[in-house]
Order: sequence, then C-alpha cells, then structure tokens
Amino acid sequence: MTETQTTCPYCGVGCGVLARVEDGIVSVQGDEHHPANFGRLCVKGASLAETIGLEGRLLSPQLDGERVSWPQALAAAGERLRAIIDRYGPQAVAFYASGQLLTEDYYAANKLMKGFIGAGNIDTNSRLCMSSAVTGYKRAFGADVVPCSYEDVERSDLVILVGSNAAWAHPVLYQRLVQAKQNRPQMKVVVIDPRRTATCDIADHHLAIAPGTDGGLFVGLLQALAQAGAVNDRFADASAALAAAESWTAEKVAAFCGLPQEEVQAFYQAFIAAPRAITLYTMGINQSSSGSDKCNAIINVHLASGKFAREGCGPFSLTGQPNAMGGREVGGLATMLAAHMNFEPADLARVARFWGTERLAQTPGLMAVELFTAIARGEVKAVWIMGTNPAVSLPDSHAVSQALAACPLVIVSEVAADTDTARYADIRFPALAWGEKNGTVTNSERRISRQRAFLPAPGEARADWWIIAQVAGQLGFAEAFGWQHPHEVFSEHAALSGFENDGERAFDISGLAKLTRTQWDRLAPVRWPVTQGGNGLDLSRGWRADGQLRMVPVTPSGMQAHRLPLYPLILNSGRVRDQWHTMTRTGSVPRLMQHIAQPIVEVAPQDATHFALQNGGLARVSSPRGVMVARVVISETQRPGSLFTPMHWNDGFARQGKVNSLVAPVVDPHSGQPESKQTAVRIAPWRPQWQGELFSRAPVTLPRHLHWWRKAAPGLHHLTLCGDRAIQAELLAVCQQQGWQIQVASLGETWHLLAWQQGRLMLGFWSSRTLPEIDVALILRAFAEAPQTLVERHALLAGRDLARPATGKIVCSCFSVGEKIITEAIETQGCSTVAGLGERLKCGTNCGSCIPELKALLACAAHKTVIL
Repeated sequence: MTETQTTCPYCGVGCGVLARVEDGIVSVQGDEHHPANFGRLCVKGASLAETIGLEGRLLSPQLDGERVSWPQALAAAGERLRAIIDRYGPQAVAFYASGQLLTEDYYAANKLMKGFIGAGNIDTNSRLCMSSAVTGYKRAFGADVVPCSYEDVERSDLVILVGSNAAWAHPVLYQRLVQAKQNRPQMKVVVIDPRRTATCDIADHHLAIAPGTDGGLFVGLLQALAQAGAVNDRFADASAALAAAESWTAEKVAAFCGLPQEEVQAFYQAFIAAPRAITLYTMGINQSSSGSDKCNAIINVHLASGKFAREGCGPFSLTGQPNAMGGREVGGLATMLAAHMNFEPADLARVARFWGTERLAQTPGLMAVELFTAIARGEVKAVWIMGTNPAVSLPDSHAVSQALAACPLVIVSEVAADTDTARYADIRFPALAWGEKNGTVTNSERRISRQRAFLPAPGEARADWWIIAQVAGQLGFAEAFGWQHPHEVFSEHAALSGFENDGERAFDISGLAKLTRTQWDRLAPVRWPVTQGGNGLDLSRGWRADGQLRMVPVTPSGMQAHRLPLYPLILNSGRVRDQWHTMTRTGSVPRLMQHIAQPIVEVAPQDATHFALQNGGLARVSSPRGVMVARVVISETQRPGSLFTPMHWNDGFARQGKVNSLVAPVVDPHSGQPESKQTAVRIAPWRPQWQGELFSRAPVTLPRHLHWWRKAAPGLHHLTLCGDRAIQAELLAVCQQQGWQIQVASLGETWHLLAWQQGRLMLGFWSSRTLPEIDVALILRAFAEAPQTLVERHALLAGRDLARPATGKIVCSCFSVGEKIITEAIETQGCSTVAGLGERLKCGTNCGSCIPELKALLACAAHKTVIL
C-alpha cells in the first residue's frame, strides 16, 4: 500500500487528504496533520476516490474532431496561433484559465500570454467569484492581501457571515466554527443573507436582508461606529469615507435593506461591543454590480473600529476554488502582473527583466465577460480555455456559446471528453486530473499546500504547464519555457516574488525559491509570506508608495436587476451541498446525486400560492435571455419576492438546467465581476402529461420533444423524463428492436415497463402523472442481480417493495439515510437529538453537512407533537 499526502481539489478551504492505493484501489481520508482541516472532510472530499475513473476522460489530443498525436496537435496549435498573431496582432489571442489549475500551470500560462505573446488577455473563472474581493483588498491595503486565518475565525467573539452559505460551500471551515462555538458558547454568530440557509443553524441572529443591499448595512455600521465615538480615523481618506456614511442612519439602513430597525440597531450594537469581530464573505457580496464597494464597506468598518490586524479580527474573503488564490499570485487575472505586481512602469520593467522579454504586455487585458463579448464581435480570433466551462458558468451563456461557435480558433485543455465548452473546440489537449497532477495550491488563508500525484498519467494526458511550454516552443519561445519538472516552475515563480522586492511587496515566497526537488516534494503546508529573512506579514502598513492603509468612500447602490411587470421576481443562484461547479467531476458520483438530483427552484409560500406552484411540481423560470426548468421546493426559508436555484447543471445533465442562460452580463465597473446573484425573472407552473424514471444498461435514443435530467447510477444510464406527449410507443419499439421480453403494468395514469434479456434486466421505466416515488436501491439491485421470486418481480414492476418503508429524500449522503427513515426514528424510535439519530442511523456522524437538516426534522417533529 502507498499513502500520499495531497490536497482536496474542491473549495478554497484547502483540506489535506491522505490518498491510499492498495492493489489498484484508491481510498481517501482527511489528513489529521493538515492545519486547514485536521482530518475533517466534507462529503465531496470523502467521495474523491469515486471520481478518478477513466470513463468520460479525454485521453488523447484531438484536432478538428479527429484523434492525432501530440506533435501534430502541438504543431497545429502553434501554426494557427502564429497565423492569427501575425495577421491581427497579439490582442487577437486570449487565454481563459481556472482555479482548478495548479499554481505552476497558472504561472506558465500567464508568462506565455503576457510575457511572450504580448497581450494582457489572460483571465480566469476566478473573475466570476473573487475579483471584487481582490479589488477591495487592493484599494484598501495596496495589495491583494487576505489578512485573516482560520484560527481567527475560531478565536473571535463575533463572527459575521455575509453572502456566505459556508455550511454548504465551505463545510469544513463551517464545522470548525461550529466546534468553536460549542467550546465557547459566548461567541456570537450573525448570518446576513436573503435566505435562511443551513449556515443559520448556529446563528444567534439572521438578518434576512433584501437582495443586493449589503453595502448599505455596512456603510450604516460605519456611521454607527462614528456616532458611538468608536472610530479610528488615522487612515487615508477616512474623513471622506465617514462623510459618505454620515446620512446612513439605522432608520435609513432599515428601509434600504428591508429589515426591522431594531434588528439593524441590535447588529450594530453587537459589533461595537464585541472585543473581537471577523466578517466572512464570499459570492453573495462579490457577485454584484457594486461588489467592490461592498467589500470596501466591510473593510472600512474593521479598519475604523480597530478590529483588524489582531487575533480574531478582520475582513476575511473566502475563496470559492482550490487555487483561486494561487491564480491571483501568478497574475492569472487580466488586471494583474505576476507576483501581485501591477501594470505600472516600475513593475513592468521589473517583470520584463526577470523574464528576459521585450514583448511584455503593457496594459491590462480583457476581463472574462468582456473577453467573450470581444470574441462575439470578432476582435478576439483565438481563445485557449483551460480547465473550465464558460459555456455554463458565464452569464448570458447562450451568447457565450454563440461566440465560441463563431470563433476561428478554440483550444481547450480538459480532463473531460465532453463538456458544453469542449464541443466548440478545434483543438483539444488532454490534461491531468486530480490524483495525477503534481504542484501547489493556495487556500483562502494564504496557505500553500502540495497536490501530489499518486496515480500514473492515463493515456496521453499531460500536465497543463507542460502543454503550455510545448506550445510556447512551437511559437518560438522554447528557451524561456524549458522546464522539465513542476519544481522548476515553482522555483521560478518563488524567485520572481522576491525579485527586487526588499519588503515593498506583500507577496513574497522567495524563501522557497531555492528548495531542492526533494525539499519541494516534502513541502509542508505554509502560509505566505515566506521570505529569505523569515519576516511575517505586517498588517499595520499598506503596500503602496505612501505606506498607508486606506478607507474607501462608499455610496451604497442596489442591484442593477429591476423587478418589472413581466419579470416580478429576483432570482439568486448559488451552490448546493454535494455538487461542484458544472458537475464534470461530481456529477458522475451516485452518492453525490442523492441529496439534490436535479435543478430546483426554492419559492416562498406566498409566491407559490400567487403563481399556482406545487411543492415537488415543475416550473419554468425565464428572463429575457433564456429559460430553465426546475423542480419546485416551497420553503419558509426563502424571502418573498425572491427565488433560489443552483448554478451547477449543464447541457450534459439537464435539457434546460443552466441558470446562467437567464443571467444578464452586468458587471462591477471596478472588478469586472458579474452580478450573478440577482436576475429579474418570472415563474410559471409546468404540468406535463407524465413524468417518469428510466434506467437502462445502454443509452436509449429518445424523442427530441422530451424533457430530461441525467442522474449518476453505477454502471447504468438513469434519466428522469417528462413530456406532454406519450412515450409508451417509442419505448416499446426500442425493446422490440432488441428482442427483449417485456412486462408492462398500466393502471390509471401509471405505466411501468420492464425489459429482460435471458433473465437480465435491460431496461426499467416507471411513470405517472406526477413523479413516481421509486426505490432506487431496489432497482439497482435488480440490475446487478435479477430478482428470482414472483413477489420480488412484482415489487420491481411496482418500483418499490410495499412491505419495506420508503427511504424518502436523501438527507445524509455519507450513509444514504433518507428523510422518511429519519422521521420514523424520531417519531417511533425515541430519537430526539442529533446525537441520537447519529447513534441509530449514522447520519450526521461523518462530515456533519446534514446536521442542519437533521435539526430541522427534529424541530418539525417537535412542532407536530405540540400541535397534537
């Protein structure tokens, strides 16, 4: 058995993982020695071993849809890029990278684009999640410096989570917070979010703020601090920031934010009174047309109150991806140079000297949304997309797809053979996946960790840094990209961070630049800076010429989306607990599909009544740009007038499930980050003639008029289907063409079908007017081992064993424990606590992500008891 210390490839918490390989079988567990997680893993991290199969992998280069050799693919990329550069200039080329890349990959891509092709047009999907935070930090501190640690979260007296459903999006950090609050009950937690999310489970107060109004709340807090005489105004522009806040009384804030005035005042009093306070913020703040100002409004109150640069205090932006921070370090954003340097004369000259180039880009490049708009206009003729899926993740995704379809040259470096974006690629490079990569990543608290390979490279897949270096060679820049190992790339990156630095730039890891390969291989997790002199991060100063920290004057503004008679609701998009980004990894794992298996739309009860929606029914959600279909969840946790839907589903998993097809490409003018959190939409019920569940051993060609969602099932194809035209004839024809034996059960609006071949179940279909409740475990067992008795076959034809209780909606993905099983344990088996449920059913005993739902079920049962 081999055991490898590596790092999880999901969110920005950056959890350490121990990967074990024994007889070709991979297993994972949390690394107890990693300072980010101390052994904890969420359900996604715990399922990593289930994502490493080669089904669906891109394993060889492709050129114009045909498999080719690496020399052919590289030569074609070089020739076509050179032809475009020679004819149209370097500004006609762009790279679009990803927080899934390792730092070494990112460094190579940025060096090639900015340093040798000579244009600033390299941006990243971090633009969609973190660029407003970057802008906020740079305006306040003069550098992209996150001034907090996970220990600060645990040691604070007041923890504020704003625009952050950390319980689902950053589960392990959230569990650290849960434990800290249990250890120190006097700690207070405030959650600011239009929805009552799972994160509210430990909240002392939940401020159900109106969408997009967070800036007003924090500007008002600055005014409250001034009124209380609790302001330190020694910072640059402090007087201007205080003047901008002067009119934002608690009364004005309450009206702006849609909150009771007493709730606003209570929050302000709690912040003023707390000896230590920390604010955690993420997409709900950043993904706004005024996201940068919201970030600075948060930073302002921490600077002014003195709750900054000391234990348990500060403005803490949580990154969404495993290496969004590493991408920022190497200049992966179009608005930055490498090593956190800027497009300023001294920095430009410094980077050019270090790289030995005369082609260095002199101005910032195109940011994500404007980049794809430039492709649509024909100004950018070639785009190289690395490890991301912009045809799903960018706003106005239909327009993005049209732009890619018309682009003369699209190059994609990918792990998956088929993604929404890869379908437009002229050249496809097969990249390494997690478990095969070797390099570094940086988490939300500036901690650099190693991702180590424990699996061989499959097929012809290669490291991204290697692919970039080979294309650079084809373009004539081989000497500057002559690395033979990722350690060499890292060493160059580290050396650049300290080049002519002398403590003038915050980002400095030059103390790691001379590590031998063996030392780099053994590198333990470390927070930057790591300087040659061993100096830590000085938070008392700013990293600009005057050395000052700055308060930025903020005038709050609301969202750009406006409710209209035809579009009266505001749609919020976000993550769900068990899925990741556009599902190219997690979508193939059956247990990660148990909790939420298809797109949902959460609706407040008042809105459900007004729009005639039924819980569990289907609805069409539409904006002027597109439409999606989702299953309705009526929830008291949803603010009236607002909807919520996940952002993960794509064209591979749903016919109309892309939320970003609805979102307008409105961006923050300072950061370029899209306002993905607020879109004006309408909703209408859709009541198809029938709904059904189809399982088959091989793909089934179905009529185009059907609506479908694909769900992961081991060794099978599983689709949820619905339509307004009957499907029986088509399914019977499929079975008859194969010569299968057929069983049919029809009663009223239900129609069930089983198809057999020599005693093996080949296909099963269960349908009714509404979505039938089936026992998936029973069906999977039937495909694995055909039922023998008549009773078993009748149960299978019915879709569930009537003698066994249905499990219901899965609540605990770790142990596949369903809602009905949990409810039965509460009501009939005496389980009255989360601990009791865990002892009996195991739910809540692994990653803890389901604990808020367990508490809700316990509370619901207690409420029923009181009523009775």
